[in-house]
Amino acid sequence: MTTTAEETARADAAPTDAPRPYQSYVYAYPHKTAYRPLPERPALRDLWRDEPKGALSLYLHIPFCEVRCGFCNLFTRIGAPDELTGRYLDALERQAVAVREALGDGRDVRFANAAFGGGTPTFLDADELVRLCDIAELRTGADLRAVPLSVETSPATATADRLAVLAERGTTRLSIGVQSFVDAEARAAVRPQRRADVEAALSRIRDTDIPVLNIDLIYGIDGQTPASWRTSLDAALVWRPEELYLYPLYVRPLTGLGRSAAPLTDQAWDGQRLRLYRQGRDHLLEHGYEQVSMRMFRRADAPAQGPDDYACQTDGMIGLGCGARSYTSSLHYSFEYAVDMREIRAIIDGYTATPSEEFARARHGRRVDGREARRRHLLQSLLQAEGMPLDDYRTRFGSGAFDDFPSELAAFAARGWLEPCEDGPRLRLTPEGLAHSDALGPELFSPEVRAAMAAYEPR
Repeated sequence: MTTTAEETARADAAPTDAPRPYQSYVYAYPHKTAYRPLPERPALRDLWRDEPKGALSLYLHIPFCEVRCGFCNLFTRIGAPDELTGRYLDALERQAVAVREALGDGRDVRFANAAFGGGTPTFLDADELVRLCDIAELRTGADLRAVPLSVETSPATATADRLAVLAERGTTRLSIGVQSFVDAEARAAVRPQRRADVEAALSRIRDTDIPVLNIDLIYGIDGQTPASWRTSLDAALVWRPEELYLYPLYVRPLTGLGRSAAPLTDQAWDGQRLRLYRQGRDHLLEHGYEQVSMRMFRRADAPAQGPDDYACQTDGMIGLGCGARSYTSSLHYSFEYAVDMREIRAIIDGYTATPSEEFARARHGRRVDGREARRRHLLQSLLQAEGMPLDDYRTRFGSGAFDDFPSELAAFAARGWLEPCEDGPRLRLTPEGLAHSDALGPELFSPEVRAAMAAYEPR
């Protein structure tokens, strides 16, 4: 999939009506900013009664970090005073019990994979991580040692005792946010770290039995050059990570960079990020990695992640924690969303005081009808390098993708973003289509979701 100079020149000369390449990272649809309070507060038992529950995904959210990076707009707070982590785990356990009761006790409830995210789950100390795993296993029924388990960490919290707990409890994938191996770039991203500390953390991770290491890197940082980007790429490759994620930098409202710097939104920055993306993509492809999505690259000889029969387009998700979301076929729900630190602290405090009976109802979310389900299926399939089997779409919805989205797919094809395949077995993006995933994805949002997101007031 390496792009030639001629192909790059053609991409740089794209039609003037093409949208800007960096609009929104589409990792879920509809986005949380389209969620609203649910006045009827439906009971989880009713929501899940008729849902398939044989291949659920389990996500536990820990909303704490030792620092907050300048680009971060995730639901997380700095530090946890006054034994807050213990109170948070108490609430997480109450929620897990309530949710498991709502799912029912039948043998049809099974989890196909699990993840601990945040924030930084390894902000918890080793004993607290043991308790977190116990909550997942004893309160929800997930068998962590039998399914893929992914955990996020940071250089400062990837300590030997924490890693030992995660390895012993069956973690199969550890993802560490490095972002840059160049200290000056880390400072520019308001991420206080030293390369020596990053390397020490990576060494500790490689000393464990966790089979898959993922390293996150960011391109588009102020002062970053092709040479310094190559430095970070090569420094990451030394560790032969099974996975690498390459993220474009975004500057969002209410983040550290958003408050302290003029927004970097001009076309020159777009061009810089596209060039760095292509450089990083081609470098990884040349070093034995396969592209899975715009962001994700997997080493060709990486070990399998074990039995993973969860399909993100159709199967449900159980999210525990105040920043987690849950999915049924007709409703996506969560707690309130915020970026501002004061708002986040208030939401976390409210979560820790929530009684058990309140966890048995959905309070904040968005209904997903058949039209939105089609959009979600197309989005989550098309943004993967392998694309979407057209027969799968027709089997699920009884119609064809080109019938349901004629104008959108025609526009993508006109821009050179789609491989010719209207009569073929699979709908797939071209290399430049993948490069423009953050423009393509938002164009598939429905007018109703767009309006809800536009009306959202950042908090």
